[in-house]
Amino acid sequence: MPASYAYLGPEGTFTEVALRTLPEAATRELIPYVSVQSALDAVRTGEAEAAFVPIENSVEGGITTTLDELVAGAPLMIYREVLLSITFALLVRPGTKLSDIKTVSAHPAAQPQVRNWLKKHLPDAHWESAASNADAARLVQEGQYDAAFAGEFAAARYGLEALETGIHDAENAQTRFVLVGRPARPPAPTGADKTSVVLWQRDDHPGGLRDLLGEFATRGINLMLLQSRPTGAGIGNYCFCIDAEGHISDRRVAEALMGLKRICLQVRYLGSYPRADMQPGDVRPPRPGTSDEEFLAASDWVARCQDGRF
Repeated sequence: MPASYAYLGPEGTFTEVALRTLPEAATRELIPYVSVQSALDAVRTGEAEAAFVPIENSVEGGITTTLDELVAGAPLMIYREVLLSITFALLVRPGTKLSDIKTVSAHPAAQPQVRNWLKKHLPDAHWESAASNADAARLVQEGQYDAAFAGEFAAARYGLEALETGIHDAENAQTRFVLVGRPARPPAPTGADKTSVVLWQRDDHPGGLRDLLGEFATRGINLMLLQSRPTGAGIGNYCFCIDAEGHISDRRVAEALMGLKRICLQVRYLGSYPRADMQPGDVRPPRPGTSDEEFLAASDWVARCQDGRF
């Protein structure tokens, strides 16, 4: 049997479409799971080699279900990411008119992306959340709801019609998906990479977040995601999910992680992996004083000072 990839199902999700853009997906058995949690748990238990799940969208930011699953439980690592442009179709049973729609369903992350369209065209429709957009389509097929916001490609899979297409409140909306596996050596650096970590403060004090961010800033590392998540230890207790430019093999990134390890209660490394939004030739050069060559030169200078060779 081929190795398997778990993904947020059922069949016909945006997640499945994004997963099939990976060349290695053609050599894997793709198995849908009912939730992000169950897909990631399949990796933790060894049922699947990796899981492919949504982690961020350009309208609402980080997808909390995925972030929380990566924060808690047995450690997992991100190995790849995919960006997918998102527009929705309003899927209905054949013969349904817009005036017939009293209930609509989709994944909770879809609601902020269609909220204005819904207010304008179906102001009285009742929203019901589903485990995924494709699952919402399945529930429409079964007669539980009148319409679902999902990908137009899901219509044929569930015997539905696309009553409206091209639905989106924000132009150029995208969702970011990640391929997650058990911890191992990260992919080799490409020159256009990002590193993901979760940070827990040692204690709550004025300037605490500044101290964490300073480890990146002083080394010229740009951040692409910063999101706080509750730790479950009470109101006001948070950890911080961060995506930073660069690879753990870059000296500036490695030194930032060492600095964070010293000052944080806990650091969870989630991986270094190729960026989906940029090629190596498009990456801005490091700020002066933060290249690997400059870090090595500084380290050599300190060694010479210690030896009295300055």
